Amino acid sequence: MAKDIFHDIVKQALQAEGWTITHDPLTIPLSKRNIFIDLGAEKLIGAERNQQQIAIEVKSFVGL
Repeated sequence: MAKDIFHDIVKQALQAEGWTITHDPLTIPLSKRNIFIDLGAEKLIGAERNQQQIAIEVKSFVGL
């Protein structure tokens, strides 16, 4: 799977903000097909709270 030109920059920015990259790419299995999302990440909010999780799809529009 080809990565977008901004993939690594987005990944580094998430890590700089305290996110842990858990999947690169994130694969979501379905009954007949899989969905591929560029990144999966999670961030611990606090000792007493649940974890936040996000899925990020990175796209650039550099062509005509």
